[in-house]
Amino acid sequence: MERRDKINYYLDLAEMVSQRGTCLRKQYGAVIVKNDEVVSTGYAGAPRGRANCIDLGYCIREKLQIPRGERYELCRSVHAEANAIISASRERMLGSSLYLTGIDLKENGNYVRNANPCSMCKRLIINAGIDQVFIRDDKDSFRLITVQEWVDNDESLSGVMGY
Repeated sequence: MERRDKINYYLDLAEMVSQRGTCLRKQYGAVIVKNDEVVSTGYAGAPRGRANCIDLGYCIREKLQIPRGERYELCRSVHAEANAIISASRERMLGSSLYLTGIDLKENGNYVRNANPCSMCKRLIINAGIDQVFIRDDKDSFRLITVQEWVDNDESLSGVMGY
């Protein structure tokens, strides 16, 4: 048996965490790691005590046909990245890595194509002091994003919507 590489191991953990998600469209899981120690985890779901989309049986953004990457203030969920960040102290996140996996429930449970944190989550990741983000593309492939790239290439200045 071949040993799983460390990056895919943490992405596998993020995928497992995503299974707690309550979104009807996509299940995202995030794991923050520093010095080979899991700092926190998060999945996409409604704030504590509020009704989840899976309980309501509908997604308001889907009902209103809002395009991907737009009008997240209408979404009932707190994103996986945000939930992982609010569950950890900034001191533990400084210099850490975030691992993100998305499963598209509308696409037969395949990995989300071109997954990427939304602009709000990018801001949270920057301010949390996280250095790099690994995003799963398929079971064994991933992308590495250096958070400094988001600082240097500030998409909010260009007015580009979505991602």
